[in-house]
Amino acid sequence: MVLAQLGGSISRAIQQMSNATIIDEKVLNECLNEITRALLQSDVQFKLVRDMQTNIKKIVNLDDLAAGHNKRKIIQQAIFNELCKMLDPGKPSFTPKKGKTSVVMFVGLQGSGKTTTCTKYAYYHQKKGWKPALVCADTFRAGAFDQLKQNATKAKIPFYGSYMESDPVKIAVEGVERFKKENCDLIIVDTSGRHKQEAALFEEMRQVSEATKPDLVIFVMDSSIGQAAFDQAQAFKQSVAVGAVIVTKMDGHAKGGGALSAVAATKSPVIFIGTGEHMDEFEVFDVKPFVSRLLGMGDWSGFMDKIQEVVPMDQQPELLQKLSEGNFTLRIMYEQFQNILKMGPIGQVFSMLPGFSAELMPKGREKESQAKIKRYMTVMDSMTNEELDSSNPKLMNESRMMRIARGSGRHIREVMEMMEEYKRLAKIWSKMKGLKIPKKGDMSALSRNMNAQHMSKVLPPQMLKQIGGMGGLQNLMKQMGSAKDMMGMFGGGDK
Repeated sequence: MVLAQLGGSISRAIQQMSNATIIDEKVLNECLNEITRALLQSDVQFKLVRDMQTNIKKIVNLDDLAAGHNKRKIIQQAIFNELCKMLDPGKPSFTPKKGKTSVVMFVGLQGSGKTTTCTKYAYYHQKKGWKPALVCADTFRAGAFDQLKQNATKAKIPFYGSYMESDPVKIAVEGVERFKKENCDLIIVDTSGRHKQEAALFEEMRQVSEATKPDLVIFVMDSSIGQAAFDQAQAFKQSVAVGAVIVTKMDGHAKGGGALSAVAATKSPVIFIGTGEHMDEFEVFDVKPFVSRLLGMGDWSGFMDKIQEVVPMDQQPELLQKLSEGNFTLRIMYEQFQNILKMGPIGQVFSMLPGFSAELMPKGREKESQAKIKRYMTVMDSMTNEELDSSNPKLMNESRMMRIARGSGRHIREVMEMMEEYKRLAKIWSKMKGLKIPKKGDMSALSRNMNAQHMSKVLPPQMLKQIGGMGGLQNLMKQMGSAKDMMGMFGGGDK
């Protein structure tokens, strides 16, 4: 993802500044020039970048700063705030409520990934407990209904459409009425797109909008258009009441930064970004955590939410108890692998960890890691209960490994490789021994009880170095305990 490249460049510039013995005008200018270059390469509008640089220099007047001030923190906070300002239109979008029927209409040009995004949006809410349904009111593009039907079937989401009816307004009204009767609380209407902004498209959109009275109109936009996003979003807003934007195809263009900043300039909040073709390659776009991750500072609250999403509440105390005992078995490893796969794309999850640059997990490597986890799980499926529940690696002799390899249809080399991974993780797990478990046994309280000593043993050396060594980690741990999310590091979070 090109934004990983942008984030890497910005966090490197901040790191270089932090490494300087004395922060003077020269060091500040070098840092800002590096950030400016990175933003311009990501196609962010020149005026926005120039204004950002001017504002930071106004805030960070080195001559006026008293000797007692932490210049690094003030500069970091200024960079964080200005990047947020650039990407934040300053107003939230309509949020559907569970149990109360909401109609959401999707609009956008053809080829922007609108139909796929409709299903991703439905799937995301379905996982959170909503009862979504899809209506295909795109009668212009051949195969649109087939595509929606295929996506919806795969995601087990009810859908409505017609091969015979050519009036999109009629289909939209019938579909919405049908799903209201079926008590669906999120009805998503997919509309026609065209190759360019034709008057007929806008007229059709207006008619569908008037007939279905949507609670929210979402404009879907391809990130590869960059700064041109501003004009496109404006044109749609003038025709229908666009309340939110989803930016797609953020996994491979230098123009992603341009698209995000241009949309923000239209005062339309970006609510999700599409980061790939798969159903789970879809991220909530929240400005502060996004900028925090861009700067390599992670999104701890997002990471804890992910964990709570995949580890049921009743299993959390048990998992934490095992963690504090430092007793790691192959069964625990298998369960954690299952949880990792449920959390979504590995790179996306890892970028939520403070100090972990998304550049460290390139796209190809991410798929490779996921495939390896699945391979190890196949191997473990051929193990006995005794083998899975033992924490003694010596139990796994050569004859047992040969039997497991035959049973799983894998090479013995892969079984040995999996055992090496187990030993590595068991070593990390053993270092968590003695961790104080929260009374409630919930994951979010865990961060407050983990001390820097525990974390330094677990984090890879490269990540520890990125955070700023033991001192940086101790500061980070304080933030994890006292702030709602990682924004406190930059003075942007709730105190």
